[in-house]
Amino acid sequence: GDVNIPCIYGPLQGYTQVLVKWLVQRGLDPVTIFLHDSSGDHIQQAKYRGRLQVNHEVPGDVSLQLNTLEMDDRSHYTCEVTWQTPNGNQVVRDKIIELRVQKLSVSKPTVTTGSGYGFTVPQGMRISLQCQAWGSPPISYVWYKEQTNNQEPIKVAVLSTLLFKPAMVADSGSYFCTAKGRVGSEQRSNVVQFVVKDSSNPLKTKTEIPTTEAPTTMQSPLEAISTVNPIWNWTTEVDGYLGKTSAEPGKGLPVFSIILIISLCCMVVFIMAYVMLCRKTSQQEHVYEVARAHAREANNSGETWRVGIFTSGCSSEEPSSQSPGNDYSEDPCLGQEYQTITQINSDYARLLHTVPPDYELLATKDKGVC
Repeated sequence: GDVNIPCIYGPLQGYTQVLVKWLVQRGLDPVTIFLHDSSGDHIQQAKYRGRLQVNHEVPGDVSLQLNTLEMDDRSHYTCEVTWQTPNGNQVVRDKIIELRVQKLSVSKPTVTTGSGYGFTVPQGMRISLQCQAWGSPPISYVWYKEQTNNQEPIKVAVLSTLLFKPAMVADSGSYFCTAKGRVGSEQRSNVVQFVVKDSSNPLKTKTEIPTTEAPTTMQSPLEAISTVNPIWNWTTEVDGYLGKTSAEPGKGLPVFSIILIISLCCMVVFIMAYVMLCRKTSQQEHVYEVARAHAREANNSGETWRVGIFTSGCSSEEPSSQSPGNDYSEDPCLGQEYQTITQINSDYARLLHTVPPDYELLATKDKGVC
């Protein structure tokens, strides 16, 4: 244990503390173990380092705090204080305190666990059971596990901590620990029931096939209940035409999560359809523009060819009066001209099958020529 050896004096005006000593009686002569002067604290014995201190927060209190007592700490301790008086002299006063250290018998041990699960834990978890008792050290601990059929408990560990790394289902059972010191008899803890649960439960799916029966009371003509227990253990019920969906609390996806997922899927489908429609419309407009360009080029080319035919070939009395209109003649040269124009117009007609209605008028005029 720890102890505080008191040494308190009343400060006087004009008296200044200059030196504090703590001495312990070893044999016939006292030995200084602590010294405080203007340079600070000084621990004089190695065995007291780390477990001895003097508090200077309260004026006039120079009590000694001694931690982790040992049997050889029992002795007479002397508190010695030196002051300087107003006239420059020094005054020394001391006080002797006897310290007795006794061994205490071990108390009844208690069993605790180092996790928030208590004594019921899942399989595969790293966990420990701790046995703790109070008394004079050293204290020895032993762990036991009870057996069935009134058999003697078996010893499983000789430490204060029983560690499972990891815990298995076979580790489940009743445990207790004992503690014994140098003084007193052995003490035994209460029995604790340690349970390790198997976390790998098999997947179970159950579907009830709806049956049709003649209604005897006022109820919906269609009534079907489907219960499915998937890996998330959530239940969906459909009642008649109402289409109600319910999820058991704490057993799966809530209703708003399902609605959110369905909404997101609908939005994705709508966006994809809109993008495909825009691409198709853009391609059609591009085809129409190309068709108009080809039709315009074919029209200009047809007129040029016709003019070339009229101006070359057989001679005419009035070549300047020829035009692409309906100008019939029995001249053999005009027959050759007619064949050439017919071939051009037939090619042009095949090109115009993709041209919008605003170009049909030009095709009609060309057919008139044929």
